[in-house]
Amino acid sequence: MRSSTILWPAVAGFFSINLPAALVLLLSVVIGLLMVVIFRYTSNQKAIHVAKEQLKAHLLAVRLFQDQLPVVLSSYGRILRGTGRYLRLALMPLLIVALPLTFLILQLDRYFGWTPLAAGQPFLVKVKANTADALDGISLQLPAGMTSTAPAIHIPSENEVVWRLVAGKDGAYELNVAGGSDAVSKSVLVSTALERVSPERLHAPYWERVFVSGEPTLPGGAVQSIAVAYPPRTISFLGWEWNWIWLFFVLSLAAGFLFKSILGIEI
Repeated sequence: MRSSTILWPAVAGFFSINLPAALVLLLSVVIGLLMVVIFRYTSNQKAIHVAKEQLKAHLLAVRLFQDQLPVVLSSYGRILRGTGRYLRLALMPLLIVALPLTFLILQLDRYFGWTPLAAGQPFLVKVKANTADALDGISLQLPAGMTSTAPAIHIPSENEVVWRLVAGKDGAYELNVAGGSDAVSKSVLVSTALERVSPERLHAPYWERVFVSGEPTLPGGAVQSIAVAYPPRTISFLGWEWNWIWLFFVLSLAAGFLFKSILGIEI
């Protein structure tokens, strides 16, 4: 009885699954299925099957005639050509799958990549100015329920000024930053739920902002970026701590290969 009492919490913890892990698992299964179905209808399945069978035949020839150098060299040449032919057949369907998948991952990272701040948890806010001389003109206006726990620190070498703040309760806050004649804002999320998080607001083109920001671009001027130091999220799954993208990658590939075999799709 004593050994089972000791082992049970460990076993339960190994197989336990939280909400982020459950959602990543569900999304991985759905995306894995969609990937193989899209690949099926955007690829030449017959040509891919023929290319794979030819590669297998050439590999078998290398093994069977390994003592005959001309045959081996000829087979290696056919393997290289066959590999190129297979990649040409698979490239366009893979691009069709990969492009929307990349955009989806960037959007999901707003939810799974970062953890909202906790009430009472100190956090840093970094404001980057366009020049070191502009730092003295930058000030921070705090919303109700949020306080500063340390004086602002100026880092002229980085054109940055840093504040340490804390929120007393859960909620969606707006920090107001004044820099010269400019006034801009940055959202701050304090919550225990799984919510959309934007770690940074910055003045940059969309293709730069999409990786770190879920907010409109700053108008420019003295303030170039405002960053909130949200904790990165790790997801517990099967006894390990995962970055969600790695977990999604592993699970969606596993689901894709499973559905590929069930549906008889050539990849």
